[in-house]
Amino acid sequence: MILPSKHLRSERALLTIGADILVKLKRPCTVSKLWDDIREERRQKHAPTRFSYDWFILALCLLFILGTVSFEDGILKRTR
Repeated sequence: MILPSKHLRSERALLTIGADILVKLKRPCTVSKLWDDIREERRQKHAPTRFSYDWFILALCLLFILGTVSFEDGILKRTR
């Protein structure tokens, strides 16, 4: 689930989704804005593998546990 495996394509692994999130999170924004941006980018790339909001939230939780993002006053930010 976190890493790609025999049964999980790399596009659906939480680390891959987390990397996409970090690339998009250049400026602090809300979770819903970030979700919309990620979905739009994947739609434009015609990404064959789609993922749900649940996977997006799991990737955010992973990034939070790793200390790479913080959430304060409804705003998501990258940490340094």
